[in-house]
Amino acid sequence: MLTLFGSPQKYCDGVNRRSFLKIGAFAFGATNLTLADIFRAEASQKQTSPKAVINIFLGGGPPHQDTFDLKPEAPSEIRGEFKPISTAVNGIQIGECFPEIAKRMNDYAIIRSIVGSTGGHDAIQCTTGKPPRANANIGGWPSMGSLLSKVLGPGDPSVPPFVGLAAKTAHLPWSDCGGPGFLGAPYAAFKPEGPDLANMKLSTINQQSLGDRKELLTSFDNLRREIDASGNIRGMDAASERALNVLTSSKLLDALDLSKEPESSRKRYGDGKPYQFQYDGAPTVNDQVLLARRLVEAGVRCVTLSFGRWDSHSKNFDLVRDHGRKLDQALSALTDDLKQRGMLNDVVVIAWGEMGRTPRINKEAGRDHWPQVCSAILAGGALRTGQVVGSTDRLGENAKDRPVTHSEVFATIYKAIGIDPDSTMVLDPTGRPTHIVESQVIRELV
Repeated sequence: MLTLFGSPQKYCDGVNRRSFLKIGAFAFGATNLTLADIFRAEASQKQTSPKAVINIFLGGGPPHQDTFDLKPEAPSEIRGEFKPISTAVNGIQIGECFPEIAKRMNDYAIIRSIVGSTGGHDAIQCTTGKPPRANANIGGWPSMGSLLSKVLGPGDPSVPPFVGLAAKTAHLPWSDCGGPGFLGAPYAAFKPEGPDLANMKLSTINQQSLGDRKELLTSFDNLRREIDASGNIRGMDAASERALNVLTSSKLLDALDLSKEPESSRKRYGDGKPYQFQYDGAPTVNDQVLLARRLVEAGVRCVTLSFGRWDSHSKNFDLVRDHGRKLDQALSALTDDLKQRGMLNDVVVIAWGEMGRTPRINKEAGRDHWPQVCSAILAGGALRTGQVVGSTDRLGENAKDRPVTHSEVFATIYKAIGIDPDSTMVLDPTGRPTHIVESQVIRELV
């Protein structure tokens, strides 16, 4: 548990700075390291402009035939209930549940031919670009957020580079924000709930007496003033001072506080309620999409979240009407905000699930698992948007042309945020240099 001493005398007398900065699991999941240790390890890494990724996982696998790859000429038992609608880009049509995205199609790219899904109900391929158990003998392959933390470092010294927003789901793999793999605990995601959030609070203060968040932030500010006045901050090394910046800065807490967002903005995103078809999965967290924008604006490199439960074995069309319209609202608001703030070229947004759904509708008006092919929608990152990459056959069963792998999607995202996927490597636990991705970028997009 974090201990922050409020008196400069207590800090100066008999308490060394390493003890002062011990914070358990705060920020990156480290259990035996301090933030100062982590920051020293990162100090030699080149800092770049604050580019970022928002990775929206559609847990359960959305039906590609009812979202972004409709088959209006297929038999009724294949095409289902939805009609395609035209978009702002001539020749591109998408499902009727996405009218706002259709209006903004110039800002999006759709991939209709993603192949290679292993068919598991988990987020692993969407967070790592690798199949489950990849590099398991050395700790597993790191997720994108962990690799960005390692390669780029923080976009702002007072905020963690990787934030996982997904709250715990009954089916746990649907709320997996991506692990650090062989990079280790220092590069795990910060989760703004549970132990990580608790570690941001002053354990020496009775929380009941704080009353509200304003008093907590005042406590942080007073602590910084006391330390500065004592002159002891000048005695810290740069890494320790940066650790203190995280602990005493209100920037992260401000970013997590949606009450600071104008009501008109919150209304544009919506809150995703009422939650329907959730069962053992994630709710439709429109407010977390807004939170993701606030976090990348504050300097976070990668934000992951899980939006909805798309495992539509029954009532598929009712589910898509609910989830699709909410996703349409949140994604369109997000791209509008990023564009208005001049951030769209620096932030890549992707929404995708772990698989597609069966072309044939079952007797429960549902679609079952279909790992053979699925779709994704992307925006930002100065990608060549306003286009569709790849296609499926007449029934939406298989990729007809331009099959795209998860690894190629990852290479493309890395390229879009300024990382050369051909030359960038990290060291594995054996000391062996390892490329962060082993596929080529999607040339149509970059």
